This record gives sequence, structure tokens and C-alpha cells, in this order.
Amino acid sequence: MLAGLRLISAALLPLALTVDAGLIRRDAVPVTIPFARRLNFTGTAKLIELDQARAKTLKARANSGFKQTAVFDAPATNQAVDYTTTVGVGNPPQNFTLLIDTGSSNTWVGAQLLTNPFLPNTSGFTGNLVSVTYGSGFFIGQEFTDTVHLGGLAIENQSFGGALVSEGFDDVDGIIGIGPADLTCGTLIPAVNDCIPTVTDNAFSQGLIPAHEIGISFEPTSSLDNTNGELTFGGVDTSKFTGPLNFVPITSTSPANEFVGIDQSITFGSTDGPTVLASTAGVTDTGTTLLLLATDAFDTYQNLTGSTLDATTGLLRLTPDQASNLQSLFFHIGDTTLEFTPNAQIWPRALNSAIGGTSDFVYLVVNDLGTLSGEGLDFIDGMTFLERFYYVFDIANSRVGFATTPFTDATTN
Repeated sequence: MLAGLRLISAALLPLALTVDAGLIRRDAVPVTIPFARRLNFTGTAKLIELDQARAKTLKARANSGFKQTAVFDAPATNQAVDYTTTVGVGNPPQNFTLLIDTGSSNTWVGAQLLTNPFLPNTSGFTGNLVSVTYGSGFFIGQEFTDTVHLGGLAIENQSFGGALVSEGFDDVDGIIGIGPADLTCGTLIPAVNDCIPTVTDNAFSQGLIPAHEIGISFEPTSSLDNTNGELTFGGVDTSKFTGPLNFVPITSTSPANEFVGIDQSITFGSTDGPTVLASTAGVTDTGTTLLLLATDAFDTYQNLTGSTLDATTGLLRLTPDQASNLQSLFFHIGDTTLEFTPNAQIWPRALNSAIGGTSDFVYLVVNDLGTLSGEGLDFIDGMTFLERFYYVFDIANSRVGFATTPFTDATTN
């Protein structure tokens, strides 16, 4: 078990936060902004092709000296499922719809303005270019500084990119990166190993939020476009979770430790049931749709469920009769066990046609990472996992928190 786990009930959370007195700004309050879940199918790639491409990119970025050298070999298309929020830039603010990403940390805009590049009147051009590669695309742009508006926050002198060239972002304006700041190191051109403070870093350093953390609430949904989530900068929203908030440290295992990485193991059917994934390191990631497991763990899961790989969708499928016998997965994270119910493992039936499936089958959200375990990044707990739990990235204390929510046991699917 991991050391340093802290079990904090919702009722005791304000008291617990006062322990790190030097990290709390008492003259500021957390700021919550809504975000929307959308399905984007601007290309023909399957969900799994996009997610595996992102996984390859995460590993490549972690193993490269400069983050922008990561490979890009996926079809150029948006993530099939994404979460977006509105971000304003400048004074008065110009609003953009940006993807929310814990797997990257640069913020940039202008993907929809390439015929008329982003040149805000109030922004200062630093003279640098900035470049980031993602599993589903890339961008190269100019680096500006200006006020960035997030809900009620006005973050001054924030560095961000204004796209000159981008690919794979046909339906959004860019990305708001809320991962570890180290992921920005080396993204500037000329290639220097300088790092860029994230929006969360600057919001905290400017005294706009009381704590250096982000609370994230997702909810499962069966509609194509739904404002069903929220980001809380500088704290958590205790109304969004039901059980204790359990923290574990960021994993020390490379390369998962460069992201919002944790250690976990998974069993099938019960807390002491057959092992699907032995204790290992991986990442939590809002930019990945599915729950990806190392190939050997995925094969074990497929055997235990009796599922068949569907050639059209790239997802595992079950007949309705098989689905009625599906059992829970149990995620052992630190001293806590999270139950990922049978319903949580199912792609929303109402959206089968949106991914090329049919009503004859039940499709599963657990899929293949594309590499064997033992590489230091052996799983990605993507959005379909995070939709069932409240999720906290505590930057100040290098830890990740989870709590159950009203949707942990929901039968939405």
C-alpha cells in the first residue's frame, strides 16, 4: 500500500485544508466553471485508434528531452469524446471553446482562426514560437501573454499560444492544459528547456484561488452534447461527492510520474477476485476517452468477460445475455478500493450508433493500451472511468484524490 494516504470526509475537508497553512490563501475562494461533454466524429478513426495514439504520444513525450518531439502518427481528427469549457483571452475577453486536458499543460487558442490568425489587440508577443504534439493532432503558434478569463478568474500575464498551424482540432478552438507544469518544458521554439506556468499555477501565485489544486466532476450521460461537468480551481466542490476524499501521492515510477500518475491494481468480481492488472503505474487523463489497460491485462479482462473484439468499433462487445452476467472491476488505489460497476464498463447503449455499433450488442469501455505491462505507464484511467468518481489534482502536495459520487453506481448506460 502507498504511504501518505489521507482519508478526508466532505464534512472535515475545510479543517483538513488548513493543515497546509502556507499553501492556503485565505483571501481567495475556489472558482467553479462548467464544462460540456461532446461526441465529435469529424474523422473516421475508431475510439480505440485515437486513444492508443494518445497513449503512444504520452510515452514519447515523457521519454524525450523536449516535449514537442513526440511522434504523431494518428489520423488527424478530434478526440471522439471530449470535455470543453469556455475560456476568454484579452481585455475585453475574446471567448474560445477549449478542450480540458490533464495530460498536457500548454494553453493555446486559434484553431478555428487559421485563415485569420489570432492577433489580439491587448496581447503581447514574446518573440517565441510554441509547439505541442498530441495523440490526435498538433499545433505550432506564437507565444503571447495576456489576461486569461476562467469563470470569475482573471489571470494576468498568462502565457498562451496563438495557433499559426494546427491539425486535428476541427471543432474546437484549442486546449486548456491543466496537467503538471513540467509538461510545458521544451515546448518553446527556439528549443530551450524553459517551462511555462500553467493557468492553475498563475491563478494561485496571483492569490486568485486559495489552494493550488483542481477539483474535477464528470457525470455519465447518454446524450451527444451535455453540460454535465465542472472544474473547481483552488478547491473542491463537496456537493459533488458522497464518500471520503482519498488521496495518494503521484507515482514515483517513470514515465507515469511526469503526468497525473498513480499506482493501482485491478481485480475482477470482488476485492480478492482474479487479478486483471497487477500493481503498477499509469496515468489519470481527461484527454483519453476509454479505460486502457496493458495488453496482457486487457487479454485477461477479455477472457474473464467472454467478450469479443468488434471489428467495426474497435471495442469489446457482449450480447445482452452476456452483459447481464458482467461483474464489477475493483481498483485498488493506495488503501482505497473503488468499485467500477458492470454498468460503468458499458458504453452508453443510446450512443451505439454514434460509434458505428448496433443495438444487438453491448460495447465495453475497457480496451487495449497497445503495449505490454512493465513499461512504467501500464494503464490510462480515461474519462469513462473518471465519470464515476470525483477527481482532484492537488498540485501543491503532488497527489491525486478520488471520492465516490451519486454516479458511481448509476445505471445511466
